[in-house]
Amino acid sequence: MMRARELALGLINCMGRRTVTGLLIGCGMLFEDWSANYRLFQKDRMNLDSLFSVVRQETICRLNTDEPIRAHMDDTLLRKTGKKVHGTAWRRDPLGPPFHTNFVWGQRFIQLSISLPDHYGIGPAKSIPIDFHHAPTVKKPSNQANQATIQEYKQAQKQAKLSKQGVIRIQQLRENLDNDGAKERQLIMSVDGSYTNETVLKKLPPRTTLIGRIRKDAVLHQLPKPNEKPGRKRIYGEPIPTPEQIRQSDLYKWQQVKAYAAGKQHEFDLKVVKGIRWKKSGEQLLQLVVIRPLSYRLTKQSRLLYRKPAYLICTDAELAIETLLQSYLWRWGIEVNFREEKTTLGCGEAQVRNASAVVKVPGFITATYAMMLLAANQIEQLKIKQLPHTKWYTKRKDNNLTTGDLINQIRTQIYADTININFDHFVKLYKKTQNQLNRPNMLLSAAFYCRK
Repeated sequence: MMRARELALGLINCMGRRTVTGLLIGCGMLFEDWSANYRLFQKDRMNLDSLFSVVRQETICRLNTDEPIRAHMDDTLLRKTGKKVHGTAWRRDPLGPPFHTNFVWGQRFIQLSISLPDHYGIGPAKSIPIDFHHAPTVKKPSNQANQATIQEYKQAQKQAKLSKQGVIRIQQLRENLDNDGAKERQLIMSVDGSYTNETVLKKLPPRTTLIGRIRKDAVLHQLPKPNEKPGRKRIYGEPIPTPEQIRQSDLYKWQQVKAYAAGKQHEFDLKVVKGIRWKKSGEQLLQLVVIRPLSYRLTKQSRLLYRKPAYLICTDAELAIETLLQSYLWRWGIEVNFREEKTTLGCGEAQVRNASAVVKVPGFITATYAMMLLAANQIEQLKIKQLPHTKWYTKRKDNNLTTGDLINQIRTQIYADTININFDHFVKLYKKTQNQLNRPNMLLSAAFYCRK
């Protein structure tokens, strides 16, 4: 435990690449034996489930008891260069251009995050990672393999699909929440279109609602009319217009709903159709939500532009539309998690090949990041004195601490006792000599305000 704690501090204090040796340098273990730290991520010495269970339980404790638990799930890609790294394969590049499919070599992980609102009601929320699961594909056997090996490969390939792995993670989360004392609380899971399919929808655990995007040409059905003739009971009624046709039709009225997104509160125009069914979800009653695209301008002088419309499906036909919309808009937080884990904390930079280490090092970094976000939430509530912002920092009343701010804040606390400096004195000294050629405390400013 102490060794993992030192490496977590080394991760935050590291100013270079976040390899295992970079973490050792960050915690001051340059001239000590490094083998024990590498062995920490091998075999069963570190239990990632235990680390994330602490994060999950603490996050649930900070949520209001009368609100549902809003979680999000998505997969991400960690790029690698070594062709012998466990779990790596050629995968489609999500950042490639839409007119050409690119492939990159890397690992695939599935992450689950829970939204932690800043306050009760409509407002911003931070996404706290609570699970980081390795989801590799199965290695294809050679052409000379026998029929039994090929059949075994096909079965393993079905189990390794993202949708199959995703529904297993949802079921595991529901079980963990029940064990944590949240058995009666509703779990609202927001996903993208890759998880809104038959594999996930038909195997959702109880007390779990799924909100996901669907195609604009999806075929949806009304409830069936009572059978007038003897025969098998019908499940699906007559087809209704497609989501795109509903958006363009005047038969369905728009309604305005307030929700928080993109740094401020917006009024969204929605069309809601309740009590419908989809063949991908079986006998479940669904509701369809069509979101009109928001308008925006790149500059004050530019012409008005529009985002793309969104089509959502929800497995709870009675869920309040305000809760549904805000829960899905908070899903953007998991994309922010991915960006900060990779660019700010260097998730995926560790140069390890061991089958256990290539899974546990990224998971350890993600768990450390989650604990740092929980600590930031406590800092904002306690109003602890913070490192002053730079002169060009945007001044707003609702400025929340970014991950870069948190890292700098922790570094200053690590260095403060050693260099014996006060933050106010540090700022005043800069203001006194701002017109001079020689700037004071060049090393301190570089360390306190370091960005990777």
